Amino acid sequence: EIDAAIEALRLDDPRAASVIHLRFYTGLSIDETAAALDLSPSTVEREWRYARAWLLRHLQRVEQAEESR
Repeated sequence: EIDAAIEALRLDDPRAASVIHLRFYTGLSIDETAAALDLSPSTVEREWRYARAWLLRHLQRVEQAEESR
């Protein structure tokens, strides 16, 4: 479900999905992610917070939809 949620995020916000991928799957730090994406660390922190909240809401909606079946 996480992979599907990240792909849904990629459709909505590709940069945020890239931040999630680098931080979650490869374990890069904020600074390393910023360097990899040519962004400032503060932008990566902002995208990281946004993407985690987006994924949480998305997964909650999926769970609620499954429960209502």
